[in-house]
Amino acid sequence: MIGYFGNVKFVSSAKKTLTFSDMKYDSTVRNEKHGVIGRKPIKEYIGPELDTITFTIHLSAANGVKPRKELEVWHRMKHRQEARTLVIGGKLMGTDKWTVESVSSSWDIIWNKGELYSCKVDITLEEYGEDL
Repeated sequence: MIGYFGNVKFVSSAKKTLTFSDMKYDSTVRNEKHGVIGRKPIKEYIGPELDTITFTIHLSAANGVKPRKELEVWHRMKHRQEARTLVIGGKLMGTDKWTVESVSSSWDIIWNKGELYSCKVDITLEEYGEDL
């Protein structure tokens, strides 16, 4: 197993391949700029921003997955906004849990009667920030 997010397991085996690519981890801070007459603004550090992770999943029936069913799982997680752990290679990603912020899909091959054979899904996760 490559890793998991909630109940979604990223795997690569002879029977099933569900992996991701183009993973990007963004971590930024919040600053406020205060205007000063006749001088450059003064920057004040406010604190960390919520981290984000983006990646692309290629879903294909040829890889032993049902693309439409997998796509529905990601949409359900987005709507429920349940915070989940992201683990890759046995290691936690980030210090908090994550929620699905967006799911964007492009359908590549659609068979007879509208059966989705393959698609590309772009996922954006945002840190939940439980420390309040």
